[in-house]
Amino acid sequence: MLQDYLRLIRFDKPIGTLLLLWPTWWGLWLAYHGLPSLTILIVFSLGVFLTRAAGCAINDYADAGFDGLVERTKNRPLVTGAISKKAALLTTAVLSMLAFALAIVFLSLNTLLWSIPALIIYLSYPCFKRFFAIPQLYLGIAFSFGIPMAFVEARGAVPLTAVLLFAANLLWVLAYDTIYALVDIDDDRKIGIKTSALTFGKAVITIIMLCYTVFLALLLIIGYREQLGWIFDCGCFLALLLIIYVYFQIRQQQRMRCFHAFLFNNHIGWVLWLGLALSLWLQ
Repeated sequence: MLQDYLRLIRFDKPIGTLLLLWPTWWGLWLAYHGLPSLTILIVFSLGVFLTRAAGCAINDYADAGFDGLVERTKNRPLVTGAISKKAALLTTAVLSMLAFALAIVFLSLNTLLWSIPALIIYLSYPCFKRFFAIPQLYLGIAFSFGIPMAFVEARGAVPLTAVLLFAANLLWVLAYDTIYALVDIDDDRKIGIKTSALTFGKAVITIIMLCYTVFLALLLIIGYREQLGWIFDCGCFLALLLIIYVYFQIRQQQRMRCFHAFLFNNHIGWVLWLGLALSLWLQ
């Protein structure tokens, strides 16, 4: 039973947590101009884990009628009957309340207020796959909310740097989650789920690479504004090399190579964080 609940919240697949964690850490390190306090780091990191886990549970609840028709998701706990839909909803509620309780106890009132729309957007994402042509864009907003929250907690405001970082991360999410959508594109076309991979059509690879390009350009602008120096620029250059590797993985749109490319984005995230952290540490 416990194993089924761990599968429900994707405890065995931490890639989603990591892809949500890296931009949150980018925001924290920039907002505090270096390593934040241990309490803030733990609270934001736990918040990422709990929010992502709640999002997975509500996603499986919303997609229970479709997951059995998709090769990648046909063995999820709600499809097999190992967990009921009511239990999935309860799991979502408990995890959401835990995340909210963390914010109440440890964060400022302003940050707490920001956490409310963040959680609502994240939990409502599954609905957008029914009618919104580019639901990955909505997911990008959800995955970027940790950035303004970090700045509000550290500085009490959302400066231009935070806005640029928010926009950069939104484009990164749009790029890698469109790659993820390529994995299920045939199944999604059959069952009527809307994804950016279907919406972009023949231009999908071009648009993915354009998103990556603007993403890196915005990071370089942030580096210039914050005077992060050559170490951060080196981190961006390494990220560029990783993105080139991703391109060669996805250009033929082969299912398993696209899945590998999606997972590979974790390396882009930690390379950029490392470049940022080293730059601020050495200033």
